[in-house]
Amino acid sequence: MLPRETLATAEVPDGETLTLVSHGRDFIIMLGRDELMGTRMQFSEEQLAVLTLAELDAHKPRVLIGGYGMGFTYRAALENLPEGGSVTVAEIVPEILEWAEGPLAHLTGDCLSDPRGEVVICDVAALIDDANDGTTAKYDAILLDVDNGPDGIVRDANFRIYSKTGLGKARDALRPGGILAVWSAAPDHKFTMRLKESGFDVEVREVRARPNNKGPRHTIWFARKRSA
Repeated sequence: MLPRETLATAEVPDGETLTLVSHGRDFIIMLGRDELMGTRMQFSEEQLAVLTLAELDAHKPRVLIGGYGMGFTYRAALENLPEGGSVTVAEIVPEILEWAEGPLAHLTGDCLSDPRGEVVICDVAALIDDANDGTTAKYDAILLDVDNGPDGIVRDANFRIYSKTGLGKARDALRPGGILAVWSAAPDHKFTMRLKESGFDVEVREVRARPNNKGPRHTIWFARKRSA
């Protein structure tokens, strides 16, 4: 049986410790003792971007992604981005980008130098606030994968993102017809209802973790900003 090898660790601000480990050819980011993400089950995180962009009618869409992780969602967004579009990623742990340019460079490729995108070291909530106060333009899509679902397991401050207040801010940071998409390792009926109560029309999809309908089932909420 192949052992797991610890490659690096990083502290989440006001949160737990992240650990990058290798397991044979696979790489995993651990949160404490739990697997947060890994290279064997990246398909659903890619689909977070692929399916959202397929639903957008926007010309030159502005996309915001909460959480870089291993870059699965970011790379998929760049690969499927319509001409003239842009992608901004908010990543709160700077060491994540060091890993992307170090042990995970074979995954990263040239995405970090792609002129259509940028990675900002900050809380995604700060960029949502910027769109609401006019510091930046509003977004056509906001994709959230900062926890294993709509709760603050990585850091307590993330709970506010999934509250009615946080969802209202995300809604207001979207252009008309914009989509808030949230990835989760498991379904959550209460969160579905909270999205609807926050001014979204909601579709819940089940997506496998691996291609060809393999691996665990993950949940993605596609919440479209409701017309006034």
